Amino acid sequence: MLKGGKVNILIKFILSAFLLYIGYCCFLFLVQRQVIFSRHQIPEFPSTEDKISGLEKIWLNTSSGKVESWFMPPASGYGKGACPAVIFAHGNAELIDFWPGEFKNFAALGVGVMLVEYPGYGRSEGSPSKKSINEAFLSAYDILTARKDVDPERIIIFGRSIGGGAACALAAKRPSAALILKSTFISIRSMASDFFVPGFLAKDPFDNLTLVKSYSKPVLIIHGKHDKIIPYSHGVALYKAAKNGKMITYDCGHNDCPPNWKVFWRDIELFLKSAGIIGDAPTT
Repeated sequence: MLKGGKVNILIKFILSAFLLYIGYCCFLFLVQRQVIFSRHQIPEFPSTEDKISGLEKIWLNTSSGKVESWFMPPASGYGKGACPAVIFAHGNAELIDFWPGEFKNFAALGVGVMLVEYPGYGRSEGSPSKKSINEAFLSAYDILTARKDVDPERIIIFGRSIGGGAACALAAKRPSAALILKSTFISIRSMASDFFVPGFLAKDPFDNLTLVKSYSKPVLIIHGKHDKIIPYSHGVALYKAAKNGKMITYDCGHNDCPPNWKVFWRDIELFLKSAGIIGDAPTT
């Protein structure tokens, strides 16, 4: 049995450890948005807007200020009718500027592209949170579906990493024809255990699993089996929860996903065709 002095030392040690843990939790609670939305770590990146033919810059009016978005039309040759369109939410340390070069492949499939910035990122005003991001994406969606050259019945919502949270939040509020989630998570609360803190401290929970369970349209889950940032098990759980799901696994991690972009775009094309969103390319 422990003697009185040793008992006091043990109690003091446990109390000190508890107070340190509480302080650690409080610190993470205060800085969590800087961790989740690491916009200050984004390297300088030259804007590509002037290099994309037909790109339109659209400023969204939100309660936190003006938020930037870009619309890229489908490639020429798809006629003058209304086209399908994808609205894209990028990763936490990225900008919309990163994506037009690669997303020209959507345009080549006859799909318009809406790239939406997060509040506080790049040239956009405000600060990022689930609420402010959702407001920006709702505004972008409404502008997109009001266009005469866009078919509101063929809207694809696409999110990468933290963007999966933005995509699912939008899909919960607006109709869409398909949902694509790349390298994303079950929920922010489920990720809290990686930092040894309780999930209820998450200010922006982004409960993707609940949305996917209730989503009736086709869902494509893409995940790298060696992902150390958002474990592969999260992608598997989302796939299993989907009513109409398909999963593609690549031999890669998080930021090197996909390892082969040609294969990725072939897989995207097959998914969109199977979902009835696109057909064969027009003959010339």
